[in-house]
Amino acid sequence: MTGISRRSLLIGAAGGAGALALGSAPAASAATFVKGADISWMPQMEANGYYWLNRSGQRQDLFTILKSYGITAISLRTWVNPSNSPANGHCSIQETVRMAQRCRDAGMQVLLGFHFGDTWNSVGVQKPPKAWANMSYPQMRDALRRYVDDSLTLLKAGGVTPGWVKIGNEQNSGICSPVGSVSKPSQMTGLLNGAYDVSKQVFPTTPVMVHLAQPQKMDSIQRFFNAYRGNGGKWDITGLSSYAQGSNVQPIIGNMRTIQSTYGKPIMHVEYGGPRGNAGQVRDGLRQFISGTKAFGGLGTFFWEPEGYSPFTGYDMTAWESNRRPTAAMDGFLNV
Repeated sequence: MTGISRRSLLIGAAGGAGALALGSAPAASAATFVKGADISWMPQMEANGYYWLNRSGQRQDLFTILKSYGITAISLRTWVNPSNSPANGHCSIQETVRMAQRCRDAGMQVLLGFHFGDTWNSVGVQKPPKAWANMSYPQMRDALRRYVDDSLTLLKAGGVTPGWVKIGNEQNSGICSPVGSVSKPSQMTGLLNGAYDVSKQVFPTTPVMVHLAQPQKMDSIQRFFNAYRGNGGKWDITGLSSYAQGSNVQPIIGNMRTIQSTYGKPIMHVEYGGPRGNAGQVRDGLRQFISGTKAFGGLGTFFWEPEGYSPFTGYDMTAWESNRRPTAAMDGFLNV
């Protein structure tokens, strides 16, 4: 299952608010709460002749359009040795640094996300890059540290200080399976702590997050964090993906609050989206997530790849139509 197709699963029924005790945190102010979007497809779309219109039908720079919705931060993924596939490749660190510079020049903060793979890694798939596939744990730990160091040093040389560094993507089952799987918690923690330490060496003040999916499945969340924390895992922010819609949104927000209070790290909702054909529902869910996350002291909400549209991608949970105009989903960022 690819990183794109699995997202449809994340809309599914939310579980209850969980059995863990709820806690409270100071609410994030409107000035500090981050509204963001992942637009890692943007350079490849541009290279293939795609462009964007604003809600009035006027062609406009995508960053300018996003700013009109109150978006202040951009999430960018990076892969180790990706293919040249427009939709499922690119995003090497060299390309990602160039994109990060464009984000900086547009006045946007950057969330840099390491997948630690050559293509999509997500809740169901955690494959190491091909070059690391046959490494022992000590070899992989050293290779991962060098890779993070080289990548962040290149970003720093490019004049970009990221707002956040994300070490892994939806890593409920660990990273770089099987070496760093959650079933080998000391090795999983060793790999991630290596990435954390190097990140802090290059960017001492940049918060580092780990990223889990499906907060409706509290057993999966607890399994990861109990293993990670129990082995001395380091992280500053808990990133969560949720694509919940309709009546599923409020139980998910309850679980997010529980995860924050239980593990003591602020939450950032780093992936959200929904069916393009039901943009009104997606808009309403986005508003609920922003207001709910803000209410328990969470840090922000990001829309995953709103700018994509057919025929560049068949992924149907974007927020742009084939007529190049944004859908009503984007209005969820406004007035909240």
